[in-house]
Amino acid sequence: MRDPFEAQNRDVHEINRDLDKNIVRPVSQAYGTVVPEPVRRSVGNFSSNLDLPGFVLNDLLQLRLDDAVNNAGRFLFNSTIGLAGLFDPASTIGMYERDTDFGETLHKWGVGEGAYVELPLLGPSTERDTVGKVVDYLSNPTRAFVPVDVRNVDTVAGVADLLGDRYKFSDSVDSILYESADSYAQARLLYLQNRRYELGGVTGEPEYLDVYEDPYAQ
Repeated sequence: MRDPFEAQNRDVHEINRDLDKNIVRPVSQAYGTVVPEPVRRSVGNFSSNLDLPGFVLNDLLQLRLDDAVNNAGRFLFNSTIGLAGLFDPASTIGMYERDTDFGETLHKWGVGEGAYVELPLLGPSTERDTVGKVVDYLSNPTRAFVPVDVRNVDTVAGVADLLGDRYKFSDSVDSILYESADSYAQARLLYLQNRRYELGGVTGEPEYLDVYEDPYAQ
């Protein structure tokens, strides 16, 4: 594990932890308590649906044609029958989301993960995944071709979805951030283990919990 920026990363981690303690966690608790679960689920569905064109683009760049067809079909089905993605009828016919990102595309192209970094607000990452996040944001076809007001709604829905995840996995996140002897090292370990496992780069090691992953997702 390469962490040449550990001193700077730890500073960012402390800032992120303070933001979580004073803003993100209490807001997520309020959101999760006040907003009914079906509404939170619909917000999450809407946000996830708008990510699908970006998944399709990365599937094509990785030559994963089956996944590209699946994600494109899911987007079209949920955008129409699912009322702009508020509902998820695609899953009822076995057309589940197959997520990917440009960080994975770079991995498929042979680009190394680089050094570990912790990003302000976004949290754990690597140099490769940081580049991936920027490219995904700039290249998502949804943001390029939809009206500005829809993009704004997408942004709000994305933030709300993250707050919903923070509420849903509150116990796990709190355990890492506030109960670990070294929350920075714990977050770094979990992120790298999960990311490497996700990319197929870990063999003979246990699968670690992703605190933001839905255990019932297919």
